[in-house]
Amino acid sequence: MSEPDDDKAGRSDGKQRGRKQRPFWQELPILIVIAAVIAALMVTFVGRPYVIPSQSMEPTLHGCTGCTGDRIYVEKPSYYWGDPQPGDVVVFVGPPSWNDTFRSIRSDNTVVRGVQNFFSFFGLVPPDENDLVKRVIAVGGQTVQCCDPQGRILVDGKPLDEPYVENDFAWYPGQQNATYPAGRVFGPVKVPEGNLWVMGDNRNQSRDSRAHVSDNLQGTVPIDNVRGKTVFKIWPPNRIGPVKAQDPQTN
Repeated sequence: MSEPDDDKAGRSDGKQRGRKQRPFWQELPILIVIAAVIAALMVTFVGRPYVIPSQSMEPTLHGCTGCTGDRIYVEKPSYYWGDPQPGDVVVFVGPPSWNDTFRSIRSDNTVVRGVQNFFSFFGLVPPDENDLVKRVIAVGGQTVQCCDPQGRILVDGKPLDEPYVENDFAWYPGQQNATYPAGRVFGPVKVPEGNLWVMGDNRNQSRDSRAHVSDNLQGTVPIDNVRGKTVFKIWPPNRIGPVKAQDPQTN
């Protein structure tokens, strides 16, 4: 003979009442661990925010002294299936010859430094490396130089269209122009395969590939040094918006 439905319901209610819900203070550590694991996975495989420290990418990205330093979001998946392309704004670790002005942002105190490194793993503290942001101008196998008679950069002999550049060294058509860093002229440089030629949008205030042409990489940056592609300005509120890649080789 089957049991009455109300007896079954009573027994089920009793079981549910027997299961006591954990207090929030006991569940909180579990929630923190889950959130930390998710944050670490995001930073490692998806992307992370960075702060723009200099004025080399003005006006695309603000970061000069007296300006509001933009916070940008840099994503990684784009380069899992392909390499950076001309016009991409990338964050990369400066090669050794680019580190002459780099100073560690970590504390001299061993304990504090350990805490900083720990939180950096979860994206809460910037990494302790010479992270720079520039625009890709030429890629492996291409030859880059400046300038044509109008003062434009040439890649494989073709002039670039660069609407994002507002500040550059003066150009005097038909006259002898100065070489970088006092002027625009540089190159030609053939970019090695697997490397990039990068420049800041604020040309006369950017220490980029042009400043390192005498090193063993001729100023180029290995693709392996690239941390990701800049896709969004996330701070301050009045500058929130996308960072667009503009291919200067398409004109």
